Amino acid sequence: MTKRVAILISGGGSNMVTLVNSMTGDHPARPVLVLSNDPNAGGLAKARALNVPTFAVDHKPFGKDRPAFEAALQKALEVAKPDIICLAGFMRILTPEFTRNWEGRMLNIHPSLLPKYKGLHTHVRALEAGDTEHGCSVHEVTAELDGGPILGQAKIAISADDTAETLAARLLPFEHQLYPQVLQRYAAGDRTPVMING
Repeated sequence: MTKRVAILISGGGSNMVTLVNSMTGDHPARPVLVLSNDPNAGGLAKARALNVPTFAVDHKPFGKDRPAFEAALQKALEVAKPDIICLAGFMRILTPEFTRNWEGRMLNIHPSLLPKYKGLHTHVRALEAGDTEHGCSVHEVTAELDGGPILGQAKIAISADDTAETLAARLLPFEHQLYPQVLQRYAAGDRTPVMING
């Protein structure tokens, strides 16, 4: 049975586009919704151009009332009835209550080799630590920030002249390679980690 996938974004949606484009042919999943917390997110127009339904729940009117914002998100998701949620640059921290609701059905991509560098500014932190390699991870979402089971990683070498910007730019194509592969396996019920060496 084909799995229904909702993708949550906050910005330009480059990972969302690669996920949507991958879900064709004999892929075990299809996109049913692209949902954003920013009505002006560039990714919404890209999703519409790919004929994927879109919806926005602007987080700003909710202020610090995260449960109310998540209730609105939940309502939009219930209409789309996804089997899997993919967070793809969704820049809101979700409460344990929300993640518990979707446990075992929600993926996230994070720009570090988890468990290293959970949270923000991962490229800067890798450079400041003097690391020789960096990468990205796709993991199941749990109540712990960037802490769920790892389902895939892509590694790249750090060059002596790398900056946070060049590192991010070099890593992005590997994110676009990794996330679709993990989703395809995950939608087929296979949780064997995908490992890519750049």
